[in-house]
Amino acid sequence: NFSLFKRRLYKQKRANMDHPNDGKPVYGPAMKQRDVVGYGQSPPDPKWPGNAKVALSIVLNYEEGGENCLLHGDNQSEGLLSEIIGCPPYPGQRHTNMESLYDYGSRAGFWRIHRILTQRSMATTVFAVGMALKRNPEACRAMVDAGWEVSSHGYRWIDYQNVQKDEEIDHIRKTIAVHEEMVGKRPIGIYQGKPNENTRQHVVENGFLYDNDAYNDDLPYWDCTFEKPHLIIPYTLDNNDMRYNINNGFSCGSQYFQYLKDALDTLLEEGRSGQPKMMTIGLHCRIIGKPGRAQGLIQFLDYVRAVGKDVWVARRDQIAKHWYENFYPEGHGEAPAVELVGFKG
Repeated sequence: NFSLFKRRLYKQKRANMDHPNDGKPVYGPAMKQRDVVGYGQSPPDPKWPGNAKVALSIVLNYEEGGENCLLHGDNQSEGLLSEIIGCPPYPGQRHTNMESLYDYGSRAGFWRIHRILTQRSMATTVFAVGMALKRNPEACRAMVDAGWEVSSHGYRWIDYQNVQKDEEIDHIRKTIAVHEEMVGKRPIGIYQGKPNENTRQHVVENGFLYDNDAYNDDLPYWDCTFEKPHLIIPYTLDNNDMRYNINNGFSCGSQYFQYLKDALDTLLEEGRSGQPKMMTIGLHCRIIGKPGRAQGLIQFLDYVRAVGKDVWVARRDQIAKHWYENFYPEGHGEAPAVELVGFKG
């Protein structure tokens, strides 16, 4: 087969070619770079408040009512992160079961998680989808009244990989407006969730002091390719209840608890040995909000309380404020002030 022979020959030639990025630890265009080395074997001592060994960030994703749905003007139904694992989107049709599974999160799951967290006075950051937040003022008030950080999760819970630049910028500005209306202040942090290579530039240009669209470190770090240093606080997809809704993920609360405990114990050991770190856990109203899963979260939070002062449970804007005040890069002028909106510490 001559066509197969040509493909093999191309692959062989390509394998022997050098690429301009070969051997580079940091590569790619400015504002879109990839860094495969980072802090290396000598990360900075974050000097967490109270000499804590781990900074723990609890993140609740509020997405229900902002996902793909014909009722939202989309051309297909949602297909991700539900009890119907592997469900394909329905082009041009509603998926009423999917809608109902999402609605559980905003109707019931949110309130269960809210009770669990507030009863234990756990500092929390909400990644709130703008469209979803605006549909549920009661939930928004509860977030603010609890002293949680209401951060941005973009305007829609959709994949922005191929969304046009102007539309993505419009969505970012819309979600800022939703926060100003519903929370009383614009957000300073954002997690687009499913970004593209231009998202961070749009985020910086629209005044965000930090973003969470990274998974590549156990500590915050700076991107200095913009006009001013931009802070990145990595998020998590492993300490995340989304693993209930994937094949070979968590099947019960005890597995979730054990995984989170193992992660925290590892980081505590490292911190007590001189390298404190940060740990994030990701929650979703429609997932961990189910009664059979909530016990895993309860067990972990009670374990955190038992550990005591070695764990600083903090909102992500608190972590951002700490990093801006203590680790702002030299040669870039004075660090911007970080306001903790609604903080009740």
